[in-house]
Amino acid sequence: MSSADIELRDVRKVYYKDQIEIPVLDGLGLDISAGDFVALMGPSGSGKSTLLHLIGGLDQVTAGSVRVGDAHLERMTERELTQWRSRHVGFIFQMYHLVPVLTAAQNVELPLLLFRMPARDRRERVAIALNVVGLGDRMDHRPNQLSGGQEQRVAIARAIVTDPDVILADEPTGDLDATTSEDILNLLNLLNTEFGKTILMVTHDPRAASHARHTLHLEKGVLERDVSHAGSTSP
Repeated sequence: MSSADIELRDVRKVYYKDQIEIPVLDGLGLDISAGDFVALMGPSGSGKSTLLHLIGGLDQVTAGSVRVGDAHLERMTERELTQWRSRHVGFIFQMYHLVPVLTAAQNVELPLLLFRMPARDRRERVAIALNVVGLGDRMDHRPNQLSGGQEQRVAIARAIVTDPDVILADEPTGDLDATTSEDILNLLNLLNTEFGKTILMVTHDPRAASHARHTLHLEKGVLERDVSHAGSTSP
């Protein structure tokens, strides 16, 4: 399993509505060590999801630099970013985005179809990913045969099946009850501690944030403070 550090320097992100400039991030700097688990909190509209998208190569900076491992994202073309994302980043969202007509195994297999890989190797990777998330016995179930928590586990298996360096989670427990949320957060802790994955998680929930090693607060596009959780250890 692999992981990567994250470094942002003087990042500025501006959107435009008609000809009006809407700044979202302004001179932001950020360092996340390889193998860390960081929660990102802040009010709606503070730029949390934008920051996640910049780190994941889904969007590009207006100015500044974003480095994830050896990749300098601001220097890459859209095609290069697409190829890089498919190999190095796993995304987990509040909505599971599973294909209803596909089984759990087929949903998890989707990212692997981008690579030249023998079918036997794909099946082996899918089985490993589903076993890691505790759904080895649900491989042939479709989404409508699974609970919400199980659907999110399938989405997590899909995110890790390519063995990404970084996992980016945007409100991964936002649509789940408290007990199921705790199970999903414990799974993210497992991916961090046992598999060494670098994880950045956007959340509004302080209880969810407490599972991370550190919590960052984003206010109006500026990082306000970094809180280290008691009992956490640096990688």
